[in-house]
Amino acid sequence: MEAFKTHTGLVAPFDRSNVDTDAILPKQYLKMLEKTGFADFLFDDERYLDPGDVETPVSDRRPDPGFILNRAPYDRASILLARANFGCGSSREHAVWALKDFGVRVVIASSFGDIFFNNCFNNGLLPVILDESTIDELFELASDTDGLELTVDLEQCEIRSPKKTWHFVIESGRRENLLSGLDEIGRTLTFSESIQAYEAKRRTQEPWLFE
Repeated sequence: MEAFKTHTGLVAPFDRSNVDTDAILPKQYLKMLEKTGFADFLFDDERYLDPGDVETPVSDRRPDPGFILNRAPYDRASILLARANFGCGSSREHAVWALKDFGVRVVIASSFGDIFFNNCFNNGLLPVILDESTIDELFELASDTDGLELTVDLEQCEIRSPKKTWHFVIESGRRENLLSGLDEIGRTLTFSESIQAYEAKRRTQEPWLFE
């Protein structure tokens, strides 16, 4: 997994609460099992005027010019700004894969769906929780700035614009995993020598368990 330390990118203001994972990536794309290839299907129902599925070429569908991620400069955004309860609904990890494959490295919101929040950390995407007044401030700044860019610094737990800095809080274990580029399995494997030593000791002390 790619480590996350500091990222500077364009902000797409997605001014909506309760964005569920089916909106992020509709169910017809869940049959795809690789972690890549989802970028064209992110927010699929809203990005296109024609319905689609895995078998329908994207070139045969008409993009909705009113959808924010279809408009320059937001079509190259890597920071998504949203409101409360982003990523609610079903537990599909594919929703995070789609965001990451599109190029999103950071999602900023006032709260997240619990499972989506966990999936972000296991896939190298940083979810940042800020209070609602700060979210309002960032939306106002995005509306007043043509192509707002922010720097998100995980080492310092800061979000920086040219004129202001905001601090955020993140649990230390999750922070260390992202900084190191480790998911939960990768973190566990860093203790592989201790695990193997423990298993070898048990095999000697309780051999009947291994028969």
